[in-house]
Amino acid sequence: MSTSARHYHLRCRECGKTFENQPRSICEDCFSPLEVAYDYDAIKKQVSRELFASRAPNIWRYRELLPLPAGYQPSLPVGYTPLVSAPHLGEKLGSRRLCIKNDAVCLPTLSFKDRVVAVALANARSFGFETVSCSSTGNLANSVAAQAAREGFKAWIFIPSDLEPAKILGTQVFGAELVRISGSYDHVNRLCSQIADEHPWGFVNVNLRPYYAEGSKTVGYEIAEQLGWRLPDNVVVPMAGGSLITKIKKAFDELILLGLVDPKPVRFFGAQATGCSPISTAVKQYSKEIEPQRPKTIARSLAIGNPADGHYAIQAITKSGGWSDDVSDEEVVRSIQLLAETEGIFTETAGGVTVGTAQKLIQHDRILTEETTVLCITGNGLKTTDVLAERYQVEQPLPAKLNEFEAYLAAKIDDAKIAASSGHPSARPAADTISAGTRAFPAASAQISSDASRSLALEA
Repeated sequence: MSTSARHYHLRCRECGKTFENQPRSICEDCFSPLEVAYDYDAIKKQVSRELFASRAPNIWRYRELLPLPAGYQPSLPVGYTPLVSAPHLGEKLGSRRLCIKNDAVCLPTLSFKDRVVAVALANARSFGFETVSCSSTGNLANSVAAQAAREGFKAWIFIPSDLEPAKILGTQVFGAELVRISGSYDHVNRLCSQIADEHPWGFVNVNLRPYYAEGSKTVGYEIAEQLGWRLPDNVVVPMAGGSLITKIKKAFDELILLGLVDPKPVRFFGAQATGCSPISTAVKQYSKEIEPQRPKTIARSLAIGNPADGHYAIQAITKSGGWSDDVSDEEVVRSIQLLAETEGIFTETAGGVTVGTAQKLIQHDRILTEETTVLCITGNGLKTTDVLAERYQVEQPLPAKLNEFEAYLAAKIDDAKIAASSGHPSARPAADTISAGTRAFPAASAQISSDASRSLALEA
């Protein structure tokens, strides 16, 4: 794959000053954040639905819409994860047109962070960095470490000291230098900003942040393409720093501008854990200002008390007519279990936040039953198994004898009858109810099924 001449540059999100492409994230005039701006007139002449569909199913199929250096050759098929209909979960939540965008199976480290890191490292190489780095709540650490190993970079990873064991191991295994810092993510991020000023390293979420953030747009491109080049009515997105929800919106806006989808209002809904909910708190208070919080939640991947893009996330939510809500740690765990039991998708705590928040939004009629709604699942449950450790009992082994099993089965059946008589709901909806839910959006379901199969074939 080769990229065409550059049709992008850096621009201040507030004063509009432009900059040549360089490792910089802050405007020197007004100290506001920079973002990547594009020459859409030039891009419009190059792209089409057919062009994207002719390419391999990964984020690089949208190369004209990403800030990639000329001649860049990617080595990993990142992204193009399944978008699947979720009738079982929809039956439980009260939605007949529910879909899951499942980045729990994203390559190479099972989270949406693989998208942003891939784009960041493409630019790190172009800018001449030999060492890449990041501050992370977990998933980013895994992805930077893995992709740095793949691309031949040295890697330094900085994390809060209380990170989940699986995410720590999932970083160390790739040979990165891992530095645990006492304090919250906000302390770690502040330190990394200082280190970036002293060392010639490419920090993906500091001096490479404008390029890094653009990788999140591919979630939006894929949702639209997998829905048959249509936009959904609603998108529910977990929020930590707040960037992902803004970039999905940017992706939809770009597709409309380029004539690749029909214009349509999409409402954006932000999901947070109650123990770290600065953005949702601001939205619920009808405030434009973020009040930093001290994180206290099991959803560590979302535990950013002072979100860098919180202000822009509020804008994306409120201007679209959306809303934001948050859920307790207990609701997070129950939602992880609900998604697994209904759709066979094992998500980490951030996904539990998304599902739990979606349930609240539907119950409060902020999301309506017949609307097409996409839930963004951003990471894999194998990374946060610690939150489930006390939820399941390890039963005593049975002797390898049929009569022992038959007695065990009879006891299980009796237990189920007792549970039913006490008013406990069944674990699964009836088959005819599930079928009816699937028929509620046949066109979207067919497209999702086809694209998901192609994506899974690549991963296999």
